[in-house]
Amino acid sequence: MTGQRRIIARVLSESEDHPDVEELYRRAVAFDAGVSIATVYRTVRLLEEKGIVARRDFGEGRSRYDPTDRGQHHHLIDVDTGKVIEFEDEAHEALAREIAAKLGFELVDVRLQLFARRPEQKKSK
Repeated sequence: MTGQRRIIARVLSESEDHPDVEELYRRAVAFDAGVSIATVYRTVRLLEEKGIVARRDFGEGRSRYDPTDRGQHHHLIDVDTGKVIEFEDEAHEALAREIAAKLGFELVDVRLQLFARRPEQKKSK
């Protein structure tokens, strides 16, 4: 792995959010001004093929990336702000396993994405 690819992998692993390629590029350039957007695209594709990162689609028309070493988790997307909140829910996963079993399957993976909005607060008069 080249030095530039290591930088991109490091940026991804240190990300607490779910950056897209353009954001990864902006962050990587802060470490090495020679990193090109094409290198970021190629590296992300390679990391995805190797199972190191997962591509996520949060309905924005762009892919975001999530390191796979963070374990099984789900996402709630605030449709007003775009903020992505990670959460775990064993009850949902148990239900998914049960549904798969009832249909004659063994569950392999669960991906839950909730798109939500905070209710408007009542205005005090």
